Amino acid sequence: NDYGGGGGFLPGGSPYSSTSSPGAGRNREASHSLRPCTVSQLLKATQAHSDAEWTVDDVEIGQVTVVGQVITNQAQTTNVVYWLDDGSGRIEARQWIDSTSEEDSGKYGGIEENMYVRVTGTLKAFGLKRYINTTQIRVTTDPHEVYFHILEAVSVTIMADRGFSSVPPSGASTSKGSTSAYTGQASKITDQYSHLPPLQQKIVRFIASQPQSEEGVHVSAIARAVGSEGDAQKISDALDHLMDDGHVFSTIDDSHFNLSI
Repeated sequence: NDYGGGGGFLPGGSPYSSTSSPGAGRNREASHSLRPCTVSQLLKATQAHSDAEWTVDDVEIGQVTVVGQVITNQAQTTNVVYWLDDGSGRIEARQWIDSTSEEDSGKYGGIEENMYVRVTGTLKAFGLKRYINTTQIRVTTDPHEVYFHILEAVSVTIMADRGFSSVPPSGASTSKGSTSAYTGQASKITDQYSHLPPLQQKIVRFIASQPQSEEGVHVSAIARAVGSEGDAQKISDALDHLMDDGHVFSTIDDSHFNLSI
């Protein structure tokens, strides 16, 4: 989508739709996807025990994305702490920084108080305090993104609770078998990402064509797939843009990526 949202949680490929596998299977798929949330939802999220996955309305969450206003920020040696307010509540977002990396040191220096930002990461807790362990943060330049995010968070919550009708729209073709959170919309990748530059489109199509896994796809496999269309720097820049726009996210480390669908 144009606002880099929660990854296109739409019928027919979403881990929240009724065509997904039921029960634990649906929970597993949802926990490996990028879910748009409000701060209030994160503050109300629950855990069965301290090592269990977080759940929102009994659905596991993995990567989450939040849009909010920076109330305060505090730069420290190893991290930057942002207090975010989205109108439903306030939560801390903690961005860890490699102090030896000039890129990291400069990348997060431009975010100031009262700016609106989109944060992507995982929900963590230290004692009684919850925070977002941030993997990506960027300033939102379009005021509509704030409202779009709220609508998307509401839509996904309804999707998780009710699911979608299994009856396809009039004139739509049907296929046998259910779709996964990662590969269900592979056939629609060309249309969904047609606005992206060619290199980004090729990266997205390749990731979508790979078997579903928690680890995602290694950057070396992506580089081999795009071949001569991109050198290492171009591929790195393309992946950065895709992450900033919410189309892909890093998984087990900074070298593995998956689609946010």
